[in-house]
Order: sequence, then structure tokens, then C-alpha cells
Amino acid sequence: MVKKICGHALWTSILCFYPFSFLMAQPVAGLSEKAKHITPIAAYGHAPDSFADLAEKLLPTVVNISTNESLNPTEQTDDDENDSQDDSNSDGSSRMQHPPFKKFYNDYMEMQQDQNSTLRQQQALGSGFIIDPSGIIVTNYHVIKNADQITVTLQDNTVLKARMIGKDDRTDLALLKVNPSSPLPVTQFGDSDKERIGDWVLAIGNPYGWSGTVTTGIISSRGRNIDQGPYDDFIQTDAPINRGNSGGPLFNMKGEVIGVNTAIFSPSGGSIGIGFAIPSNEAKTVINQLRSNGRVSRSWIGVKIQEMTSDIAESLGLKSNQGALVTGVEAGSPAEEASLKAGDVILTLNDKKIQARTLPILVAQMPANQKIALGIWRQGKPLVLNIVIRDMPENDTSTPIPEDTTSKINKIAIKGLGLWVCDINDSLRKKYNLAEKQVGVVIVAIKPGSPADNRSLNPGDVIIGVRQRNVTSVANLLKALQEEKRTKRPSALLLLQVADSRYWITLPFNNKK
Repeated sequence: MVKKICGHALWTSILCFYPFSFLMAQPVAGLSEKAKHITPIAAYGHAPDSFADLAEKLLPTVVNISTNESLNPTEQTDDDENDSQDDSNSDGSSRMQHPPFKKFYNDYMEMQQDQNSTLRQQQALGSGFIIDPSGIIVTNYHVIKNADQITVTLQDNTVLKARMIGKDDRTDLALLKVNPSSPLPVTQFGDSDKERIGDWVLAIGNPYGWSGTVTTGIISSRGRNIDQGPYDDFIQTDAPINRGNSGGPLFNMKGEVIGVNTAIFSPSGGSIGIGFAIPSNEAKTVINQLRSNGRVSRSWIGVKIQEMTSDIAESLGLKSNQGALVTGVEAGSPAEEASLKAGDVILTLNDKKIQARTLPILVAQMPANQKIALGIWRQGKPLVLNIVIRDMPENDTSTPIPEDTTSKINKIAIKGLGLWVCDINDSLRKKYNLAEKQVGVVIVAIKPGSPADNRSLNPGDVIIGVRQRNVTSVANLLKALQEEKRTKRPSALLLLQVADSRYWITLPFNNKK
């Protein structure tokens, strides 16, 4: 499971300190002629003999953060969790107690309750790093979210009260301010774009409250999307990250911050060598705005998108799965004003090729009121739409398609796809917990072994579109599917609503069933 961590630590493999210059230093008997000409690992750089000098320099710039939050013991909240128990079933398999990134800021905490008080104090631990001698500190927002009091402990055990001066929940970053008696040592940001997979990294933090803990590893991957939000572009590292490391820095070998440690992938809550850090170049942009305004302004066009797949690309007549598939357009948004539609594939932004992961990031970084050109693919043809981007609204919500009041209850079997559907009525809304304004056609049964079963569709999923046709009734759906078959397409491209999410799938027609 993926968790935000108030505690992160970085594990170091024995090989991290192995004298790599020894490898391939001498010819090895039995190697083929081709193998003998492989470039020695030492040619790419030696493993450090020690990280001690670097750690000594950087340790004073990293701080421990603790928080207190008053909670009513009679109320059970989403944040009221105690993850001290092992996150595994009796059979040893891992279990998911909470959705990814669902408020893990109190994973490592102590619960104190005054018998004479109706409130209890919840303590959380995290990390941060100093970016200004006057006492400005960067951390994760989830570390200090909802805190009544924030305390910062320096490397020399000086304890200072802190206040939040800015936060951005979309990137999970926050700025704190303390008032030290003398200037503090500071970190410097590096250029995360220059860091490569395989580069050494060093992390300092407070895993499980153990302050000043140093761990090392390498950059394992770049550009990771871990479903935290639309701006996911994480650095993956094998440097162990545990509870308490959240908000701490990930350094390169120059001692520059190239990431903010934020999350781990773990079945039990402990490090298994898969950690994630917000790249410094993204963090710098956010932090500069937080220092100036206390909040972050982002540009926005108002579309919901998903990654392309090979089968969807084939269904749409595209030769590759490059691009972002539009699943919805928000009412009153720049995208709606430019006539962007669900089912369009956005291929380029100002002639630059994009993917679903990169589009929100690129748009967010552009100044508001700028005109951009989106190259799209619509109904088998390329098209260019000009859009004037705007500042993102504070509350970014979608407006559902207006309900078709003429829909009638009509249960129908769609044998070619292996499912049974029905117009939505009050009974089905209650049975499948559908939103009051949900429109479309609800799936009520799936045939085992059918295309729908193979795509893991479930009763209660709602079909709201076929290609670029809105579906508001069974009659709409049948008409749209007939058109798909008439054009001799091998599969139907369906837009599904599942809980709060929308996504496209392809279902191959199976005329034998």
C-alpha cells in the first residue's frame, strides 16, 4: 500500500558501500570476448568511501517537527487511527485499511488523555528543513494538518514554537516560521531535472522520532505517478523512508535538496526500499508562492483525463498510446468554452507532445490568461483548439450531464458485451449508492467469462458515454452501440462512472455470446 509518512527513513544496501572499482578490474577467466569489452563500473564513478563529511554539514539544517491536536474522545474521525499494529491479515497477506494517502500524518503518535478533561492530545512526528536563516522551514502539509500547536526541535535540541505561514494540499507542502535567537543554518535547492536514475542520494529525518537519522541509496526511478493528485511527478528512491521522515530532505552528493520525502509503498508501514519524494523543481515553485502569498495559484483548463492504452488507441484509430484521453469537461471552464469534448485525445500542447500525467503539470505552471494551442484527435481526425487558460478555482468540481427526464425503466441484455443494463431509478440509486444526480445506464449483471467480466466491470458501474455520445438511457446506449458495430469497429469505447471516478475502457464485441 502507498502511505504518506510522518515517518520515512532510507535503507542502504550493503552493495551501496561495496568497492565497485574492484568489479571487472581484472580479466575473469571464462568470459566471452564480448563480455570482456564491457565498460567497468568504476569508469562511471566510484562509490563514496564515506558520507560522514556530507552528513555532518547537513544535519544542522534538518529539524524534528511535532504537533498537538485536541480531539473529542467521543468522536471518531478519519484521522483517528492507530497504525501501531501490523498491517497484515492472519494469513500473512497485506491488507489495505485506507485508500492511498488518506491522512497518515498521525501514523506515528502518542495518545495522551487527561482524566479531568473531555479532550485528548494527539501527537504526530515529522521532519522538515530550513531554507532561510530567519527560521523558514519546509515540511509536508500532512505533517502539520489540523495541528493546534507545532513544535520544532533543532539538531542541538533547541525547541522552538512554530506557526504555519502557507500550505498547498495539492502538492502536500507547507511552510513554517520559527523565531530563533540567532541565524539558522540553511539548505540549498538543487536542480532535480539534472538528477539521473542511479545517482546517489542521502536523506536526513526523524524516523519514529529518532532525530538526526541519516540514510542513503540511489534514485530508483523518475516521474512516478502514485495517485496522490494531478501533479504527481515523484522521484522514487531505495533510500529507506519510514514514519517520521515525512517533510525531510532528499539530498544529492553536492548537499543540495533535490526532493522532499513524502510517501512510501509498503504492505506493513515500514520501509521496503520504495520511497517517493517531491522533486525540488516542483517544490521550489510552490514554496516561492507560499512565501509571497501564503497560497498557490495554478492555471487550469477544466478537463478530467486519463492515460491512453493500446486498445483504446486502436479503437480510436491512433497508431500509438501517446496523449491524454478526456473523460469529462467542467461546466464554465476554458475547455468547455473551446468546445473540448469527452472522448477527445489531447496529443500536444503548443506543439509539444504530452501524456495524461504531464498535461496538468505543464498547464499549472503557465501564467493565467495565456492562450495555448491543444492538438487533439477527434473522431478519426486531427484538430487544433485554442484555449485561454485561467486561474484554477478554489473548489474544483464537476457538473454532471443533465438528467434525461424521459428515461424509462428498461432492463436489457447486451449479449455481445456480456452485461445487463437498466435505466437508473430510485431503487437502483439506493441499491448501488448512486449520487442523486447520477445519469447514465447502470450495469446490473455481468456474464462470467464475457468481455465485461474480463475487464473487471461490476454491477453498480454506470455507463455514461459511448465514444463521444452521452448515454442517458438504455435506448441511447443501444443506438450508440449499433453505430459502433455499423462502422465495423472491433470494440466499443465506453465511458464509465465508478463512485467518484470516470474512466474509458474498450469492450471487444463477442458475437458468439
